[in-house]
Amino acid sequence: MLLQNVRPNIVQAIRAYRVEDLMRAAQEAGHHFLYANLSEAQSKQDVLELIAQSFLFPAHFGKNLDALHDCMTDLVHKSGAQPGFVVVLEQLPDNIRFDREAREQLLDVFRDTADYWADRKVQFRCFYSFQ
Repeated sequence: MLLQNVRPNIVQAIRAYRVEDLMRAAQEAGHHFLYANLSEAQSKQDVLELIAQSFLFPAHFGKNLDALHDCMTDLVHKSGAQPGFVVVLEQLPDNIRFDREAREQLLDVFRDTADYWADRKVQFRCFYSFQ
């Protein structure tokens, strides 16, 4: 099983993994699979909007990093026991409007989310790639 080779509660580059294989592995493990294709995004707002649409966040989502963290943690935690998560952020922008600092801030939210779920003994793996 693919997920046995990836430590739980981590945020890492997708590298040699294929999205289809990660999706299949999540299904086999009974984990939620959250996927966002960000190839059309150019700015932080674009990235947050596409994530919100892809992950089916509520309409009141604030489209900021704090709101993203809340949606990935408290909101989901309050909905009941969680089996685990495999998240794929494909094609994060790499441009002047979404520079290295913006990418790291976004990935820090997912790192904090991984820690949040680790504290609750829930596996959370996030994979990302750049444009």
